[in-house]
Order: sequence, then structure tokens, then C-alpha cells
Amino acid sequence: MSVRMKDVPILERPRERLINYGAENLSDEELLAIILKTGSKKMSVKELSAFILSSVGGIKNLKNLNYHKLKMIEGIGEAKGCTLMALSEISKRMNKKITSLNGVKLNSADKVFEFYKDKISGVQEHVYCIYLDASKRVIEEKLLFIGTANYSLIHPRDIFKEAYLINATSIICVHNHPSGNVKPSNDDINMTLRIREVGLIMGIRLTDHIIIGDDKYYSFLENGKI
Repeated sequence: MSVRMKDVPILERPRERLINYGAENLSDEELLAIILKTGSKKMSVKELSAFILSSVGGIKNLKNLNYHKLKMIEGIGEAKGCTLMALSEISKRMNKKITSLNGVKLNSADKVFEFYKDKISGVQEHVYCIYLDASKRVIEEKLLFIGTANYSLIHPRDIFKEAYLINATSIICVHNHPSGNVKPSNDDINMTLRIREVGLIMGIRLTDHIIIGDDKYYSFLENGKI
């Protein structure tokens, strides 16, 4: 039988516990219960919060779900779906340390990771190219592809045409693996080598290719693959 919030002792309710003990001392379930405010016909708000977290594999995975996938979870309707999507977006914006790469000096893979880890996390694959000047400062970034990557559609010609137009001297490729596994696939490796070879011929160096997954990344440069 579902436990109604009004039947829970006042001092044990999430909101009161936050006031008395601080947000940092609440569980993920309690914090989510405060956000949701109400439960469903079958579950109290705490039970619903626990069910949602169990369904998605933990609170960190909420940010990877879109509105339609959230609504497929029992107990989440339009209002709660919108609330959770808004919460996810606010979290991403608060954690974003750099709002634009233009003019930023990119001399390490971790800087690229910090910028893109929230920008391209989620259920779809995004492929970006970052164009750098001789001082490794960003001139421009370009989104090449969204979806399930079809590398036949990502032609080096398009990458290097843009590089010539803006006088870039080197590039960095970035894409994410929605699975969270950052190990390069054979397609990743072959495409990286192809871009590197074309870059050597055209005098525009491929500085790095970075794959982003769940709170981690793989750098071809750091792993000695380019």
C-alpha cells in the first residue's frame, strides 16, 4: 500500500529535512521528491521518485532522457515530464563553464571535454569540428552531423573547405557515444586516419579526435593514435 506524504512524520518529510539538515544531506530520492511535489495515483511522491531513479539507472541519467522517453515511465505525465526536462536543462547550463569557444586556447583534451560533455551528451550522436589558428585558439566550431553517425556522409572535403575559408591551421574533431563507452570503433579509427592523412596533404593538421561518453573521454592524441 502506498504511503501518503501526509502520513509521514513532519520532520521526516523531504522539504522539512532540507530546511533542518541542508540539501546536501538529502538523498537523490528526497531531492527529486521535492522537485516533483506530488506522486501518482499508485505511488506517493517518494515512491515515485525512487521508481523513476530505478527506471533510468540513477539520477545522473535523467539528463540523457528526452521528453517522450520520460513520459514512457509510469507515473510521469506532461507536467512532471516538463518539470524534469527543465531541471535537466538548468543543471546543464549551471555546469557549463564556457559559453563560447571562440578565442579560447585549446591545448589539452580535458578543456575540450569540459566544454562538450554536457553539450553533446544524450541519446543522439553529435559530430563537431573545431577550427584553430596558429596559436591553437578557436576560430570557429561546426556541427557536422546529428544522429546515428554515417561516416560516408562526413566527408573530409567539407571539413577542410571550411578550414581554408577561415584560415585555420589545425582542427580538432569531437563526437559522443550515447552508449557511454568511449572506446573507438573501427569506423572511428578509420575516419580519424582518413582525416589525418588529408590534413597532412593539405597542410592543416588534425590535432586530436576526442570521443565523449558518460563523464569520461577518449583522446586519440593522448593515447598516441595520431
